[in-house]
Amino acid sequence: MKVIFMGTPDFSVGTLEALIEAGHEVTLAVTQPDKPKGRGKAMQFPPVKEAALAHGIEVYQPRRVREEACIQYLRNYAADIIVVVAFGQILPKEILEMPKYGCINVHASLLPKYRGAAPIQWAVINGEQVTGVTTMRMDEGLDTGDMILKEEVRLTAEETGGSLFDRLAQTGAKLCLRTLTAIEEGTASYTPQDHALATHTTMIKKQLGEIDWQKPAQELERLVRGLNPWPSAYTFLNGKTLKIWKAAVIGQTDQEQAGNLQKGREQAGKPESGEQQAAFEIEPGTVAWVTKDSLAVQTGQGLLKLLEVQLEGKKRMTIDAFLRGLPIDKGCRLGKE
Repeated sequence: MKVIFMGTPDFSVGTLEALIEAGHEVTLAVTQPDKPKGRGKAMQFPPVKEAALAHGIEVYQPRRVREEACIQYLRNYAADIIVVVAFGQILPKEILEMPKYGCINVHASLLPKYRGAAPIQWAVINGEQVTGVTTMRMDEGLDTGDMILKEEVRLTAEETGGSLFDRLAQTGAKLCLRTLTAIEEGTASYTPQDHALATHTTMIKKQLGEIDWQKPAQELERLVRGLNPWPSAYTFLNGKTLKIWKAAVIGQTDQEQAGNLQKGREQAGKPESGEQQAAFEIEPGTVAWVTKDSLAVQTGQGLLKLLEVQLEGKKRMTIDAFLRGLPIDKGCRLGKE
């Protein structure tokens, strides 16, 4: 089929490459305008633009697809279908009705759950065990169109936003090809979404990564994974930003259990190990115990063991390497002063 492809980030590139490899004729790639990035604020191409140019595909970068100039521009391309993957703008009715087979979207969730932005990160942050990809026939709403195909993906215990991003991008590319084949052969079925079951996700902003130590350790561990690699979870140590790249939950702050543990060890005449020295009445955000190669922080419920961190101005490193360069005492407080 003749395809107009609309997408912007890395997540979109896999589907564009798959369409080209499968023999579909991508007549135009539509993506967001170039943006300044980095300290030098040099203009950077969106990943889809880079991929399209590498294949000799014409690129169009409108600021607003709703403008009449953009609509007229797209009419110059006799596309059979428009494929949209994380483009970043809602398409107007004029574009939705333009191609023969309409517009289909590859969305990184099992609709109607997780409509909107950042469904991948939120699936990890919210502790979902299963997510996936849905292809749908687009309408004028935000991810409200009729569903065509779905593919489930099960999350691993150590799933990060980055690893799930890569897995769903591959799944989406394959699902898109299956969807186009079904549409072209006339075998595609279109299932309306149950809007009563819909949930919406918000955009991920850097501020979301600031750790609130009052929250349970389990919730914070998921936040760390969900925001890895961007924008990352973080706290503060002596006024400097401390990014937390990897962490683990090691227990709940239960006063009775703590008392029984301590009493039992005293009767046995055995010293407590680092993990067993958890101070169950200390304030959340306080270093509950620390050894030469490990560190745990009190949370609102349970202890969060830090495994990989990065102090402002330093490289990312394991906690043992970090502690060799910057010793931290038990009772140290993390967070804003």
